[in-house]
Amino acid sequence: MPILTSTYKPKIYFKNGFVSTVYSGLVRKVSLEQERERLTLSDGDFIDLDWSFSKEKSNACIVLLHGLEGHAQRPYLTGAAQLFNTNNIDAVSVNFRGCSGEINSKFRSYHSGATEDLVDIIQHLILEKKYTNIYLKGISLGANIILKYLGERDIIPSEVKAAIAISAPCDLNGACLELHKLKNAAYANRFLSHLKASLRKKIEKFPNKMTMETFNGIKTLRDFDNSYTSKAHGFIDAADYYKQSSSLQFLHNIKTPTLIINALNDSFLSPACYPVKEAKHNKNLFLEMPVYGGHVGFVDKNNVYYNEKRALEFVQSLS
Repeated sequence: MPILTSTYKPKIYFKNGFVSTVYSGLVRKVSLEQERERLTLSDGDFIDLDWSFSKEKSNACIVLLHGLEGHAQRPYLTGAAQLFNTNNIDAVSVNFRGCSGEINSKFRSYHSGATEDLVDIIQHLILEKKYTNIYLKGISLGANIILKYLGERDIIPSEVKAAIAISAPCDLNGACLELHKLKNAAYANRFLSHLKASLRKKIEKFPNKMTMETFNGIKTLRDFDNSYTSKAHGFIDAADYYKQSSSLQFLHNIKTPTLIINALNDSFLSPACYPVKEAKHNKNLFLEMPVYGGHVGFVDKNNVYYNEKRALEFVQSLS
């Protein structure tokens, strides 16, 4: 499809990518009442789902996936859930394995290409919850998972009607290289600190899986993926993990209407994370590249973010 022209025009101080990113991650607040459901996964592990509902009974549901070291109470999920709830669409905000405040039962956890849990969640919504209209929305890491899920398989359940990917690191190696640059040092250090804290709990539970010498040798995000992510999830090393899990290679095969919104001033994204060629050659892929927005920082009026409004508009346009 043709590349979409963005109408996003933030206030002057939110045109700065760093300001919009930090404000959205650390300052924004959204109040939302949620109900937790624990889902047993195909491999026997568990995942926690946090539900919020529209006032009237609905046959539609949006699945919301968070980013690296996020959870279902992050404002970029609760904000979207609240908006969709007020438009008669239920919302299930997913906590990836180990992200709901309780360590999961296996040494593995989640990663940028782990689509198998999304398969289980969608089947649960169709078979147990009886939803006939399912929408998917992912943020950052969650966006890559959704894009990979839609493109890596030839058959998607007919109940899945549309998807939205926000600040999607379609090329994981490129995004990793960007995160390791000096401009992103504060973000990278924060991510690494959270990841290592979670991994330390894993090692306490599974002391035979990793030595403290290996743990102490993790100094960067790539080190983390070399030492833990790749080894715990069946990849050779970080490079193999990035190669197999990047959604860019699967975009040509997406048959579900899908909107990607990646800001041009997103300091996390490499040039390959803007899939212009893929969007131009796939009628189901809509790419919007606002000048501003940083990384998941599309601040707008009344605490409803631009990307959230665009997600709702996109879903409604397909009805």
